Amino acid sequence: MKNETVFLEVFGNNPVIKVLDFLITYQLFDYPLTEIAKNSEVSYSTLQTFWDKLERNNIVIKTRRVGKSDLFKLNTANPAIKQLIKLDWNLIKGVEEKAIIS
Repeated sequence: MKNETVFLEVFGNNPVIKVLDFLITYQLFDYPLTEIAKNSEVSYSTLQTFWDKLERNNIVIKTRRVGKSDLFKLNTANPAIKQLIKLDWNLIKGVEEKAIIS
């Protein structure tokens, strides 16, 4: 099992948070849903239960189509996502600062 990120440690290990954590970490890239599910360690069927909500709320955007697969990425133009990314960095920075002080 891989190490849990600070984001997951703080916000919990539920499927939506796991997907958001993966998408924040790899925000420069786009992925098909199958890869998002696999890399987030969430089942594909579970991902399908909430993916429409992420799209509808502009959390994720479709970037392109390759063959029969649509590719998606985090919508970094969304002000709420910008804040979420900033929060993730601040959490990481806080852990690093605590490690230096300790």
